[in-house]
Amino acid sequence: MLIKTTARAALIAALALTTAAAWPCAASAETVLRIGMTAADIPRTLGQPDQGFEGNRFTGVTMYDALTGWDLSSADKASVVIPGLATEWKVDDADKTKWTFKLRPGVTFHDGTPFNADAVVWNVDKVLKQDAPQFDASQVGVTASRMPTLASAKKIDDMTVELTTKEPDSFLPINLTNLFMASPAKWQHFYDKAEGADAKAKSQAAWTAFAKDAAGTGPWKMASFTPRERLELVKNADYWDKARVPKIDKMVLLPMPEANARTAALLSGQVDWVEAPAPDALPELKQRGFKLYANEQPHVWPWQFSRVEGSPWNDIRVRKAANLCVDREGLKDGLLAGLMVPATGTFEPGHPWRGKPTFEIKYDKPAAQKLMQEAGFGPNKKLTVKIQTSASGSGQMQPLPMNEYLQQALAECYFDVQLDVIEWNTLFTNWRRGAKDPSANGANATNVTYAAMDPFFALVRFLQSSMAPPVSNNWGFINNPKFDELVKKARQTFDPAARDAALAELHAASVDDAAFLYVAHDVGPRAMSPKVTGVIQPKSWFIDFSPISMTP
Repeated sequence: MLIKTTARAALIAALALTTAAAWPCAASAETVLRIGMTAADIPRTLGQPDQGFEGNRFTGVTMYDALTGWDLSSADKASVVIPGLATEWKVDDADKTKWTFKLRPGVTFHDGTPFNADAVVWNVDKVLKQDAPQFDASQVGVTASRMPTLASAKKIDDMTVELTTKEPDSFLPINLTNLFMASPAKWQHFYDKAEGADAKAKSQAAWTAFAKDAAGTGPWKMASFTPRERLELVKNADYWDKARVPKIDKMVLLPMPEANARTAALLSGQVDWVEAPAPDALPELKQRGFKLYANEQPHVWPWQFSRVEGSPWNDIRVRKAANLCVDREGLKDGLLAGLMVPATGTFEPGHPWRGKPTFEIKYDKPAAQKLMQEAGFGPNKKLTVKIQTSASGSGQMQPLPMNEYLQQALAECYFDVQLDVIEWNTLFTNWRRGAKDPSANGANATNVTYAAMDPFFALVRFLQSSMAPPVSNNWGFINNPKFDELVKKARQTFDPAARDAALAELHAASVDDAAFLYVAHDVGPRAMSPKVTGVIQPKSWFIDFSPISMTP
């Protein structure tokens, strides 16, 4: 399973030599931070990123703001929703489908035009209103599926908007962290200049042009963009939150999907920071003075099961057996060099949404083998399952070696695991298409990591039957009336304590049903040059680059 450290070190050294001239050194007149991402391409820059939450991390919360945001200022406290471009919000007392948002005055887009209620309506319509000139179907999948109840936006006055949901939804302010505000005026400029056979073609051309010269309201502005190669961002000295004006001049983002290549680039001095370094290179990195950061994230590394007719995972004994057959501590201490937290559900004990599940997820191979034998399998009759995964990607940790570890572990419990390894962004797209789509390639489980920051992301989009594709991420078409009942109860409960109690009940029910193969929580490992200072690694998928400095 594990490549020996000496072999990995030799590979890293060789890769370092091949990358020595890949990127020019930073000019001494400005401070430059160069980051090696896990993504194979630059996440989309037009306002709604792809590449999962790595996209939001690098081309979302950098260049753009949303009405609400995440507090990323602490490494110790859980990241919570805070005001962003909206300063306050309230659900209507008489009609719980209507929300009023007060907007932050004095904010301008990077092109100098004002942020106001018209801009909010325009950005809602870009993903919800199909007859709007700016509607872009390519942005819908990564946006609307994350805020499925939002129906419309209406201007009340220049600094007030009313948002309407399809049903009462206490999760809306959290969901809105995913809707980034792009400049309507900048897009209109490109639309007016665009050529095309019709309005739709002109709109697509305008979005393509916008992606190359984007304008949001965020603390970073686009300087230059070369697809699949690099994105250069410069600080927005006029950012509305003066406490978050970046301390460095430029940030360069470089796609590096292979862990060895990222680590080699860091060791050779061609980047200053890498996401998810090769785990068995950590001793060398520490020895050479590089800094390592990790923190438990609201994140789950799972197998998500297909529940369509004929799926082997429809038998709860099989689902429970898989969960009992994995030595998570062995995975943590061996392959991942300590860089994970074993998962016993979406939430661990102590979390307000944990609840009291009766099925205890732990390593118990005899119990797993017994369940499989009861289901009709054994040493001479193995159950074939096929898993679709990626070789890298946002939050995917080390997906190929981790899945090979599971492949070997589950073989001891009479599973024959087949791996279908595809590119990360393709896997992420397939995730929204579902187990019934040809893109699943016959897989009856998918390995896409998921965020657990809010109720919708953590539970609802997987467990509610109406969230099946193409609506959201119920990839396996789970259809459990108890889950649906508990989702409705939580969503329509606006008292925080009562809502948390309903969510805890939902989570406990999902664990008792072994709805997933729960494996790990990521800790977001990063390695960086000692020249990088001011880093705060929050308990979040995201990080604030504004306070970071570079020493000479």
